[in-house]
Amino acid sequence: MSKVVYVSKSRLERKAGPVRVAHLSGEARPVIYSVHGAIAEHYKVDPAKIGESHAATEAAPHRRS
Repeated sequence: MSKVVYVSKSRLERKAGPVRVAHLSGEARPVIYSVHGAIAEHYKVDPAKIGESHAATEAAPHRRS
């Protein structure tokens, strides 16, 4: 059996809608992420309701032509 060498201590906070705040080991400040552009469009999220744009943690699915 493998030996555990590291356990990540992180905490995620859900804010309004898709906005999240991640508290991660190794980061001095919390990391804010959300959806933007094509990702927001795919999930039918109104950018006006999010406020400030932030990086996303996933890519929108590829659209086939």
